[in-house]
Order: sequence, then structure tokens, then C-alpha cells
Amino acid sequence: MQTNHYTLHAISTAANQQAISWLKLGVLSLAAAGIFSILLVLARTPAIQEIIPFTDFFHIALVVHVDLSVLIWFLSCAGLLWSLVTPNHGTRLDRLPLALALAGSIMIIIAPFIGIGAPLMNNYVPVLDHPFYLSALCIFGAGMLAQLLLTLIFARPELGADTNQSVLKSGVYFAAAATLAAFLGLLVSYLAIPPTVEGHGYYEILFWGGGHILQFAYTLLVLIVWLWLSDATGARINLRPGVLKGLMFITVAPILYSIWLYSRSDVLSPEHRLGFTDLMTYGGLASLPLGLIITQAILRAKKTHARDKKPIKAALLASITLFAAGGVIGFMIEGVNVVIPAHYHGSIVGITLAFMGLTYYLLPQFGYAAPNSKIAHWQPYIYGGGQLMHILGLAWSGGYGVQRKTAGAAQGLDRLPEIAGMGMMGLGGAISIIGGFLFVIIAIKSFNTKKQ
Repeated sequence: MQTNHYTLHAISTAANQQAISWLKLGVLSLAAAGIFSILLVLARTPAIQEIIPFTDFFHIALVVHVDLSVLIWFLSCAGLLWSLVTPNHGTRLDRLPLALALAGSIMIIIAPFIGIGAPLMNNYVPVLDHPFYLSALCIFGAGMLAQLLLTLIFARPELGADTNQSVLKSGVYFAAAATLAAFLGLLVSYLAIPPTVEGHGYYEILFWGGGHILQFAYTLLVLIVWLWLSDATGARINLRPGVLKGLMFITVAPILYSIWLYSRSDVLSPEHRLGFTDLMTYGGLASLPLGLIITQAILRAKKTHARDKKPIKAALLASITLFAAGGVIGFMIEGVNVVIPAHYHGSIVGITLAFMGLTYYLLPQFGYAAPNSKIAHWQPYIYGGGQLMHILGLAWSGGYGVQRKTAGAAQGLDRLPEIAGMGMMGLGGAISIIGGFLFVIIAIKSFNTKKQ
């Protein structure tokens, strides 16, 4: 049956329950990440940082915070979307992906509290270099791989269908394929790294290629959510489904360049590292056409007065703002300083806000109470506004050479502009923590209240 709306519906009751479970895992990971983020902000805020005795724990908390708030949260939301389009009959095979992902996530959360240390601040998936933590990552990864394989094998992407709903199905399928490409990149890197490489350098190389590829899957997922939620709030895009599917494919098409990078360059070589950096820098521009089309439609749409639509619209606007800010800051990176986290925090938070908006939309669709509209309306602005201050403070301080992944006196805050920038970072981080906890509270409250 043809539909005029960009939306996704679970194709079975079991698929719906699987999607709900993935969403709950995502909210759990954000709640845990928020607890760890409190220590992170305090450890880098002038004056307060002097009384924090856990400088070593800062790095442990940073590893777990990043893995929870990016890897587990993002992939749990991806699992939600993949579940909606994948046949599910409630068998053990269908339940296996979520069981593995949940087990791995719990192990990651408890690791710092059972004495697991040795933090390594490599890019994309920082690790605690300990068998327990590495096993946790592998178990979680196995769960995600199982879910996306079920999607790629059994889902019907409807590439040739001329319906708006098929646009989102095709996009979700493309994102699953891009995620599989990231797993394959991880495997190729693992097999290519010489046994003499250890420690930070090993994990930096291991996750470098796959981590860059995965960003294209995340970017496509956020575009899918923007399209879905913009339609739900009244925005209209008058393009044929085939055109939009083509733009979604173009968004992830640059990852094909990674085949050339893996075949022509040694994973230890500067050419390999620079090649993937350029892939993300310039290949990421492939998302601009669809992103601009959706943004224009949102800005042209009439102002919504429906109370239940205001939180979704707020999350959309905040998401686009942060994602765009992160992209612009990315072109300002020079050297290894806090401009780098300013860039990826903007992009990451832009994606997070989109998934928050999707959560607000889906909760009543899943049979739970709609979020408190007044609080949920302001939550994206509090969280997004705080993060905007956070990344602007980092970008400002980075211009004065403040190094990334440091805390306390190691930051070398000697001049007023540096102190002001990092103070702004700290204040923005504190505000965003409040916004993040508000989201978790709103979501948990809805989960505990059935729709009337």
C-alpha cells in the first residue's frame, strides 16, 4: 500500500519488541555515560580541577564515557532501526543479537568499578587494555554484527518501490551495509597489523579504517531520522522516492574508496592514515545535498502548535545546528589540540539529538506514555545549547594550543584566553549534562507508564 509519509513501521510484533529493547539499551548506555561525564567535566574545569584527586581515573572514565555515549548508544539506535525492517519470529536466533549486546554493555559499565584500568586513548574506540574490557567490546560487537547480518540477509529494502516509506527502508539497508563495511575494515586491519605493534599504536591502527567508515553509516542514519521526523512535524519534500534513495546511496558511496586504501597502502603507513582522514573530510561532503534538502524543508514548514510535536521539532533544529557546527569546526583543525574534540563533539551531539528526537516520537508509537511535552520541548535546547558552548570553548582554547585528552595541570592553562575558553567549556559541559540527564529521566518515566 502506498504511503505519502516518510515513516517506518515494525513488520511484526516480535520486531517491534526487539526495537523497543534496543532503545532501552541505548537509554541505559546514555544514563551510564552521563554519570561518567560528571567526572570528566569536573576534572577539566579551572579551579574545580584542583580538588579532583582522580586524574588517573579521568582517563578510565573518558574511555568508558566515549564507548557508552558513542559506540553503544549509536549502534543501539542503529539496532532499533534495523529491527524495524527485519523479519522477526521471536526465536533464539532473533534474540541472540540483543542478548550479546546487553551482556557486553554491562561488562563495559562495571569494568572501572572492579579495578580494570590501563586506559588507552586511541581514536574511535578507546580501550581499557585488559582482557575483561576487550572481551566486553568483542561480545557487544558480536551482537551488533549478528543484528546487521540478519537485516542484510532477511530484510526487504524495496529499492525499486515508488513509495515514501521505501525511502527509509532503503536508507536503513544502506546504513547496515556501510556498518558491515566498517566491520570488514576492522578485520582487514587486524590481520594486517604486525605482531610487533602493541599498546596505543596497535588500537589506533586497528580502529582507524573501520572507525572512519562507520562515520558514514552514522551520517546516513541521522539523515534518515531527520527525514522521518521532519515529515512527522509537517515538513514536505517534493522529490521522487528514487531521487532520495539515490542521494542516500551517494552519502555512503565514498566508503568504496576504502577498498583502494586497503589494497594500495600498508596499514602502518602515513599514506593509509592520511587517506582515511581525507576520506572523511571530503567524502563527508556527499551528505550535503540530502542534508540541505531536508533542512530547507524544515525551515520552510509552518510552525507547529501541536504540543506533542514541539519536542521533536526542537530536537531536529538542535541536531542540525550541532551537526553543522561540528562539520565547520572540522575544517579548522590544525595540529593535535582541543579543536579536534570540538569537531567530533559537535557532530556526535548532532547525531545524539536526532536519536533523542526519534525516541520522543517512538515512545507513544511503542505503546508508552508520550513524554512530558513542556520539559521534553526544552530538553534539546538545554542539551544542545550546553554542548554548543562546550565545543565553542574547546575550539577557542584549541586556537591557543590547549592539548586534547589532558586534565588538571597537564592542560597548561597559563593565559586568560585559555582559562576563559576552558571555563566556557566546563560551563557548557555542566549544562549539557543536565540536559542529558533530563532526557534519560523523561525516557525512563515514559517507559514506566503505559499509553492511556
